Amino acid sequence: MEKIAKFEKVTKEQFINDFKECFNEYKEEEIEEIYNNIKLPQRATKGSAGYDFYLPVAIKVNPKDTVKIPTGIRVNISDGWFLSIFPRSGLGFKYRMQLNNTVGIIDADYYGAKNEGHIQCKITNDSNENKVIELKQGDAFVQGIFMPFGITIDDNATEERTGGFGSTSK
Repeated sequence: MEKIAKFEKVTKEQFINDFKECFNEYKEEEIEEIYNNIKLPQRATKGSAGYDFYLPVAIKVNPKDTVKIPTGIRVNISDGWFLSIFPRSGLGFKYRMQLNNTVGIIDADYYGAKNEGHIQCKITNDSNENKVIELKQGDAFVQGIFMPFGITIDDNATEERTGGFGSTSK
């Protein structure tokens, strides 16, 4: 199997900034401890396509509520590949947990973005059965699958990415 990517943590400073934006109830020393405990994505079995991403903190998401989760992770991907992010199948099945952008697409050049390519996931509990999603710190909540892509014969893209999410359409 071809090895095409490497997961890394973003810097502590980047994580603290992004984490404070999402979870303002934590003190900086608590956030540093959270950062120190971040686990890089892993496959659960040798036959797994997806790399599990783990929650940096416990979360509770009521029906119809949304939470943005800074994972503390970035990924260096070889040209010609991208990373797709999906909810873990069991969480989607049990709670109708969804990503707000339906599927996350992490391009190879996102690694060099101003936010260090920090992968953040915004999830919604779309339960129509009033189920509350309660997950512990360290639980797997989304999975990333690497996929190849091609370009057209007449492709002429020359722009360089500078920003983070949504920056390629500006």
